[in-house]
Amino acid sequence: MTIHIELIPLISIAAGVAILVVPRLLNYIVAIYLIAVGVLDMLGM
Repeated sequence: MTIHIELIPLISIAAGVAILVVPRLLNYIVAIYLIAVGVLDMLGM
Protein backbone atom coordinates (compact mmCIF):
# COMPACT_ATOMS: atom_id res chain seq x y z
CA MET A 1 0.00 0.00 0.00
CA THR A 2 1.39 3.38 -1.04
CA ILE A 3 0.49 6.64 0.64
CA HIS A 4 0.68 9.65 -1.67
CA ILE A 5 0.78 13.03 0.09
CA GLU A 6 0.66 16.32 -1.81
CA LEU A 7 2.98 19.04 -0.52
CA ILE A 8 0.92 22.11 -1.46
CA PRO A 9 -2.06 21.31 0.83
CA LEU A 10 0.29 20.50 3.72
CA ILE A 11 2.14 23.78 3.25
CA SER A 12 -1.19 25.63 3.14
CA ILE A 13 -2.42 24.03 6.35
CA ALA A 14 0.88 24.74 8.14
CA ALA A 15 0.82 28.38 6.98
CA GLY A 16 -2.79 28.80 8.10
CA VAL A 17 -2.09 27.40 11.55
CA ALA A 18 1.03 29.56 11.92
CA ILE A 19 -0.95 32.69 10.96
CA LEU A 20 -3.60 31.85 13.57
CA VAL A 21 -0.98 31.28 16.26
CA VAL A 22 1.28 34.25 15.44
CA PRO A 23 -0.55 36.88 13.35
CA ARG A 24 2.54 39.14 13.23
CA LEU A 25 4.26 36.62 10.96
CA LEU A 26 1.62 36.98 8.23
CA ASN A 27 3.89 38.76 5.72
CA TYR A 28 6.74 36.28 6.17
CA ILE A 29 4.45 33.26 6.03
CA VAL A 30 2.77 34.46 2.83
CA ALA A 31 6.15 35.22 1.24
CA ILE A 32 7.59 31.81 2.18
CA TYR A 33 4.42 30.07 0.98
CA LEU A 34 4.52 31.81 -2.40
CA ILE A 35 8.21 31.02 -2.86
CA ALA A 36 7.67 27.36 -1.89
CA VAL A 37 4.71 26.97 -4.26
CA GLY A 38 6.65 28.60 -7.08
CA VAL A 39 9.70 26.37 -6.56
CA LEU A 40 7.58 23.21 -6.34
CA ASP A 41 5.71 24.20 -9.50
CA MET A 42 8.96 24.85 -11.35
CA LEU A 43 10.28 21.45 -10.31
CA GLY A 44 7.11 19.81 -11.58
CA MET A 45 5.86 18.48 -8.26
